[in-house]
This record gives sequence, C-alpha cells and structure tokens, in this order.
Amino acid sequence: MKTRLSIAIVGGGLTGLTLAALLTKCRQSDAFDITVIDAASRPAFSMDDDIALRVSAIANGSAELLASIGAWDAVLNARVSPYERMRIWDESDTPMGASALTFNASEFATAQLGFIVENVLLQDALLKVLDNSDVSLQYDTQLKSLPDADLVVGADGARSMVRELVGIKTNFWPYEQTAVVTHLVPQDAHLATAWQRFLRDGPLGMLPLADGRLSVVWSTTREIAAAALDATDDELGKMLTIASGGVLGGLTVAGPRGSFPLRAQHADNYVLAGVALIGDAAHAIHPLAGQGANLGLQDAAKLAEVIDAAIEGGLHPGDRPVLRRYERARRGANLTMLHLMTGLNRLFATDSTVVGELRSAGMRLFNRSGPIKERAVKVALGVK
Repeated sequence: MKTRLSIAIVGGGLTGLTLAALLTKCRQSDAFDITVIDAASRPAFSMDDDIALRVSAIANGSAELLASIGAWDAVLNARVSPYERMRIWDESDTPMGASALTFNASEFATAQLGFIVENVLLQDALLKVLDNSDVSLQYDTQLKSLPDADLVVGADGARSMVRELVGIKTNFWPYEQTAVVTHLVPQDAHLATAWQRFLRDGPLGMLPLADGRLSVVWSTTREIAAAALDATDDELGKMLTIASGGVLGGLTVAGPRGSFPLRAQHADNYVLAGVALIGDAAHAIHPLAGQGANLGLQDAAKLAEVIDAAIEGGLHPGDRPVLRRYERARRGANLTMLHLMTGLNRLFATDSTVVGELRSAGMRLFNRSGPIKERAVKVALGVK
C-alpha cells in the first residue's frame, strides 16, 4: 500500500495499549499511524502508592506476550506477586479434602501458575513502551462520534461506546451477583497460593499480593454485597473470615472496598467494515477464574497479527473479510470460556444434594485425570 493508513484505538486500558504496542512491533508498522484515545486521564503508577484495588491475574502466556513488546520488565522491577499454587473447593468440603482441586506449578514444570498485577502498573509499563514510539496518546478525550480512521478498534470496555455507535447488538446473561472487592491481611501466610471457595451465593476468590495481603473478589447476592459495603472494617473482616471457612485464619480489612454488578455479555459481531472490537467490548465473563484480562490480550495479539498479514499481502486491514479472520480465530474460544464460567458458577450455586454429590465426584475424578488436568492448566496458563 502506498499511503499510510490510520488506526484509532478507543480505550487506553490493558487491551488497547497492548494492541498499540504490538502494532508498533509489526513488520509493516511503517504502513500505518496509530492513535490511542481515552476519556479518562493518563494513568500513572508510583511505588509510593498503596497497592491498587484493581488487579488482574496474568497468565504465563500473557506475561510472555507483554515481555515480547518490552513491557514486562517494568512490571517485574516494580511489584508483582507470582502465585505457585491454586486451591479450589466447595463449601461442603475443605481445601485439603478429596474433592478439592489442587494445582501446583511444580506439576507443570513452571516456576509459577501466573502473576497478580495491579492494572495501573500494567498500563504504566505499556505507556512507557509507547512513549518511545510514534503512537499518539490522546487522554482526557471524550468521543461523541466514531473517529475518522481507516480502522477503529473498540477496546473501551464492557460499556463500549464504539460498539454502541456502530450498532452492534450484544447478548447479556445476568448472574444476579455483585462482586465485592477489597484487600485483607490474613492471620496465616497466603503461601503464594490463589484460594477459591465456592459458596451457594457465589465464589470467594482470595489472590496473593506481594506484601502478604490478599486481594479479594467476593461474588455474592446484592443484599449481602450491600451489607458488606455498609459494614465496619471489623464486621467485614468477620464476614469474609466466615465466607472463607477460616482457611487462612482471621481476616482483617486493610484497604479500600468497592463493588460492581456481574453479568456475562457477548457481542453478536466482533467486526464490521472498518471496525473491530477486542477485550470486554466484545465479551465479558465471570471473574471466578481470572481469565478476562488474558482473553483480551489474546484478542489484541490475533488482531495485530491479522492487520500485519493483511498489509503485507496488499489488503486493506479495515475490510470486513480481512477482519473476519480475527473474529473467526477468537469468537469460538471466547464464547467457550464465557459459557464454561457461567456453567461453573451455576453448578456450584445449586442446593441439590444429588448435583452436589456428582459435583464432588467429578472434582475428585478431575484431580486424578492426568492429561485432562494438564491440558486444562495449560489453557489457563496461556501456553501450548
């Protein structure tokens, strides 16, 4: 192509910034100009700040992707919490019980199963990469119409304005749950372990932080969530100690708290002529397995690959047949993960004794399944 193309990425979060950085590393990067547009102010990370409330579980494969664009070293040199183990159990069992699921990094010849990282740190690391490129960063920029570009990428989250402006229909599956998030100090050490207990009202996830605290995501009823937000720190600590089954002893609130309603959603189309959706703009899932950020990064990687190959082949990257290559590659995997998370959430929420017994038997079988367990972990790790 003889003229430079314009690519506008709407959304300066992890997914959008990763796409921008990947595009700067493409073989055909000289063929296009990239602009990142976000309504919020530019995020900034400081080691002097407390650990932020919003964190993501970054799989090994995602860490390798971020390393390939030069962003991961800044994360490692700041603060990151690798986790080496996972324990998942039902409230009718114990974390050491026969039906509890256990995953150890050593089983899979890796140093860790993943990393817990603050979202703002990830953004800051990516922005440092982009500051050394020709990408135009336009923060504090509120859009009222679609940017004028050869390709507009909606990376602007679950309430995507890009998706709304182009009229892409989205299907929603409400969970009737609200997520309560905060940080806790456990009485007992977290042992670099991600803990998840399935309760009838929803799962409680406790993720290890680098300073010994836990990042908590408690998916529960709207009523319990409201009570948690109104509770004193002592009352909330006791509520979460009970919800965790006391697996790490008493829990003490040691951070701000927040909440957000939970629902799954999936766009009917990821692409139109001149438009592509990635990350939560295209799909959003239950946070119980911490896969949302990793799916978005995989979207960004595939779209960058498709754009690069199209330009190399003399095609226009905004043409719908070209963009459909990205959609076909990602839609099935994202929808499968969405339905898996929705199904797991419903499976553990049932009060049926028969279903509970079958569920426990299935978890015991999975623990002993060998190749099946190994394949499931590799998918979660984002490695082949």
